[in-house]
Amino acid sequence: MKALSTLAKLCAILAGLLLIFITLMTCISVIGRDLIGKTIVGDFELSGAAAGAAIALFMPWCQVRRGNIVVDFFTTKASPAAQDAMERIGALLLGCVMALMAWRTSVGGLNSFSTHSETQILGFPEWVVYAVMVPPLALTVLIALHQGLFGFAAQTTQDNPELAV
Repeated sequence: MKALSTLAKLCAILAGLLLIFITLMTCISVIGRDLIGKTIVGDFELSGAAAGAAIALFMPWCQVRRGNIVVDFFTTKASPAAQDAMERIGALLLGCVMALMAWRTSVGGLNSFSTHSETQILGFPEWVVYAVMVPPLALTVLIALHQGLFGFAAQTTQDNPELAV
C-alpha cells in the first residue's frame, strides 16, 4: 500500500500543478483582456482539458485518504466489525466503478485518437486528456481493491497516522 500511496500523492501534486496553471492562465487572460484588449486564445479549451485531467488525478489520493462521502446515519450504531465490513464492501464497489470508468475512458481515448478528434479553436488533440485520465483511474482501482480486500487498519497506521482511531 505504501507504493500505491506514494503514486497517489504524486498524482495529487500533478493535479495541483494543473490547477495552478489554470488559475494563472485565467488571470493572465482576464487581465490581458481588461488592460490591452487581448486574451489567451483557447484558454477555455485548455481550462476544460486541464480541469478534467486534474479531477481524475485527485481520485487516487481521495481514495487513499478515505475522502469520499460516507453516509453513516444508519450505521453509527452498528458494531465496529459491521462498519468495517461495510467500508470494505464500499471500497470494492468503488473499485468496480472506477474500473468501469478507466475502461470507458480508455475506449473514448482510443476512439478520439483514431478519429483525430481535436478542440475547435486550438486543434488540441482530445486523446491526450483521455491518456492522462486513465492511469490515475486505474490507480484508484488498485487502491480501492487493496482497501476492500485487506481492510483499512494497516493503511491507517502506516500511511495516515492522523486517521488512526
